[in-house]
Amino acid sequence: MKVMGINGSPRKKGNTAKLVEKALEGAESRGAETEIIHLYDLDYKGCKSCFACKLKDGKSYGTCAARDDLTPVLGRIEEADALILASPIYLGTATGEMRSFLERLIFPYLVYNKEGSTLFPRRIPVGFIYTMGVTEEVLKEIGYEECFKTTERLVERIIGESESLLVTDTYQFDDYSKYVSSRFDPEEKLKRYQEIFPQDCEKAFKMGVQICEK
Repeated sequence: MKVMGINGSPRKKGNTAKLVEKALEGAESRGAETEIIHLYDLDYKGCKSCFACKLKDGKSYGTCAARDDLTPVLGRIEEADALILASPIYLGTATGEMRSFLERLIFPYLVYNKEGSTLFPRRIPVGFIYTMGVTEEVLKEIGYEECFKTTERLVERIIGESESLLVTDTYQFDDYSKYVSSRFDPEEKLKRYQEIFPQDCEKAFKMGVQICEK
């Protein structure tokens, strides 16, 4: 079994990356082969609206015609048995790199017919991990979860069933005194990072385990 983890954060050692790694460790504990992709390492763009993936009898029908660093990654995803997609939340949604990745991943498989068919070769489970600086209370107040579900429903339609892990009130800086950040309590942030984040990592590990059992 092959499980691919996609890190949509610019940080390779930040909260999001750590959670992806934990999820992949969980998959490995069930004998899965794993791979992590750091999107910010790649040179690529989002959908260019060329519609080559929709052209009747076209050589790129059902696949993205763009050729860049993302091309081989998309090819390997077709051979994967499960996906873990992780991103910090910037201005209410996933990072630009993750959004561009999702455009390139999903749109070629989406068929413009009345049935809304998918060309993805098979059904595979997908795990979403979201990290954010806001508290759980603010998350619900703003309605972030409904925004996330829009993407999740689309992925479920095109690729396969999904589950999600929301990690809130994350620890952003090593030294809060260096930044304009009076809205945060550094001591509370550190305490949460030391006490709650390990629990979040355990949840990510369990996600990796469970995704191999589907």
